[in-house]
Amino acid sequence: MRRAVIRRTCAAAGVLALVGGCTVQTVGPDGRPYGSASGGAATAPSASAPARGQTTGGGNPSGPGTSAAPPARTLFAPGDRGERVRELQARLREVAWLRIGPTGTYDALTTAAVSGFQGKRGLPRTGTTDSVTWQRLLTMTHEPTRDELYATGGRPPAKPDPRCMTGRALCISKTSRTVSWMVDGKRLMTTDVRFGSQYSPTREGVFHVYWKSRHHVSTIYHAPMPYAMFFSGGQAVHYSADFAARGYSGGSHGCVNVRDEGKIARLFDEVRTGDKVVIYW
Repeated sequence: MRRAVIRRTCAAAGVLALVGGCTVQTVGPDGRPYGSASGGAATAPSASAPARGQTTGGGNPSGPGTSAAPPARTLFAPGDRGERVRELQARLREVAWLRIGPTGTYDALTTAAVSGFQGKRGLPRTGTTDSVTWQRLLTMTHEPTRDELYATGGRPPAKPDPRCMTGRALCISKTSRTVSWMVDGKRLMTTDVRFGSQYSPTREGVFHVYWKSRHHVSTIYHAPMPYAMFFSGGQAVHYSADFAARGYSGGSHGCVNVRDEGKIARLFDEVRTGDKVVIYW
């Protein structure tokens, strides 16, 4: 009789638990309820808390239902050449990690600059430009201008003016900022040049070298004008130490400045009085 009463009591308690929305008490591995040792209220483990031996952070990143970040792709590496490498170097110059160039060649100095940039930003110091490094550099720099891409030389020359295609001519393009020494339509040498400012522009047209002065000094500005080849009044093609030091941040008083002293010295020896000087856009 007592057993029947107990069974009816337990059944009633079960119905009350279901009606009240209660849950069955959680039992631990040892068969005892979770809770304090003194018999306090039982507490089930939190759904957000990791079980022993389990890590947080969403579980195994490579498991089903998750997408791991794609590995970084190598974009540029030591030994590479080209315009994209030149852009990389120009951007590294913007953030002061590279002092020379751009040259278009991924050399040892470029490798060291990339490695320094990576280390400063907590990236692996590989010295190789991967997609992660490149994206970080893009966010910190602006797209380089043409002058910035060729800040220290190497600018490709423009198509020669038709007037340069016969005889001996210094073919000077204001578009590409280059002078090419041409003989009978063949380009024998090219180097970067700089022109006058808007207040003292370099004249355009066809001229002829009328005087050469190897160690010339300006009588107006008292500035050295080595390897000067005069073609129009006081305007001449000559070496400029200021152009070599400051690049395109400065300008001349109308002359055509050359920053490569070795090349202007060779030009001075090649060019004769009477040779053409063609300046065009």
